Amino acid sequence: MLLITCEHPDQADVRALLAQSDAFSAALYPPGDSHRIDMDALLAPEVRFFVARLNQRMVGCGALVGQADGQAELKRMIVSADMRRKGVGRALISAIETAAAQAGLRSIRLETGPKSIAALRLYRSCGYRERAAFGAYQPSPHSVFMQKDI
Repeated sequence: MLLITCEHPDQADVRALLAQSDAFSAALYPPGDSHRIDMDALLAPEVRFFVARLNQRMVGCGALVGQADGQAELKRMIVSADMRRKGVGRALISAIETAAAQAGLRSIRLETGPKSIAALRLYRSCGYRERAAFGAYQPSPHSVFMQKDI
């Protein structure tokens, strides 16, 4: 059974999945256009870190980074390669959106890359729509910015 809970991000299995994600991104995008956050940022008090486990094995994660203006950002959304296209990503997004709504947030934003086809397909199917760059991000041909009102 798939179980999604808020957990501390500084765990060996989390670090291993983040490293896989970093290697995947490094193969697709130039180093200057990487917008991932590190473990120190994931440990900040305004971050809620979600972990998906199947039979106690970590199969995905995602972070909700809260912001004071009623909006949050989805960061480090990752599903292990062997569990993609099995509903894990959709379940993670649903849990994160529910937590965001319960916290009184109005929308969730995200940044991903145009070569991350599976991620774009998932986000679009979950109702995220493209938008202009936001926050400290600058427009880039290596970034796609999206948002969903919740």
